[in-house]
Amino acid sequence: MFGNHRTSFLSGVVNMAILFLDVDGTLINYKAQIPSSAKEAVIAARKNGHFVFLCTGCSKQEILERHFDFELDGFIGGNGNYIEVQGTEIFHKPLTYVQCKHFTDWCISRSLAYRFECNSGIYISDDYMEKSVQARMKYAFGNNKSAVNAPINPAFRKMTSKYRDDVNKTAFVLNSYQDYLDAVKEFKDMVVGTWGGKGQLALYGDTSPEGISKEFAINKLLDYLHIDKKESICFGDSSSDLPMFNACNIKIAMKNGNDEIKQKATYIADDVDDNGVYKMFKQLQII
Repeated sequence: MFGNHRTSFLSGVVNMAILFLDVDGTLINYKAQIPSSAKEAVIAARKNGHFVFLCTGCSKQEILERHFDFELDGFIGGNGNYIEVQGTEIFHKPLTYVQCKHFTDWCISRSLAYRFECNSGIYISDDYMEKSVQARMKYAFGNNKSAVNAPINPAFRKMTSKYRDDVNKTAFVLNSYQDYLDAVKEFKDMVVGTWGGKGQLALYGDTSPEGISKEFAINKLLDYLHIDKKESICFGDSSSDLPMFNACNIKIAMKNGNDEIKQKATYIADDVDDNGVYKMFKQLQII
């Protein structure tokens, strides 16, 4: 399926392309719902000969649990530490057992709820459900006072082992922004980030292996498939997608995304809940 038969971009209109789609806030909304138009767009794009990959912080089981009932060409997960092409794993770099132990012991010492994001599922600490209620509510509903139930990720699993060696990345609920600042100082051998809000409004912190990013993974995948960067398009909504923007030729930010990513975008698509992906696929003549 992947070869050198495709033509390149012409006058800003796409003939054939490889597309990288972030998941939360891009392909699906923050309530984990995928617009029917987005599904239609992906199916039509592949039918037209384009290649569509997810490029996300999610791990494999989390994607499977969301029941995407349409085919994709592959998947970049863990913000770049796992790459799969047509069902074949071509790269995987999880955190080490020692790194996982260090992270776990640190979270416990600070009474922070935490989780391990693995390809087999998301393993949550015993106190995670209780301590993450407000964060999950804010992530899904913002400041909507009428929302009453925090959504539960179907990939959540009971913690089966205190320490692991198959963790793509971790996440922890921030009691305050200081927890993130302290984590940066603590974990010198890992990349520490935040998500769920910009700057001090962040809801979560996370850690991942050094040298790993969406940019790294896209470059590795393009090399593997012998595809030129000029044929690449990416869609994202948050600062965590900026490395993806660095790797791709055409960069699409969602209208519901933050200002930082919009400033770096080639185009801005409509809101994820306003058929943003579908409309931009049409605008670029992908479908």
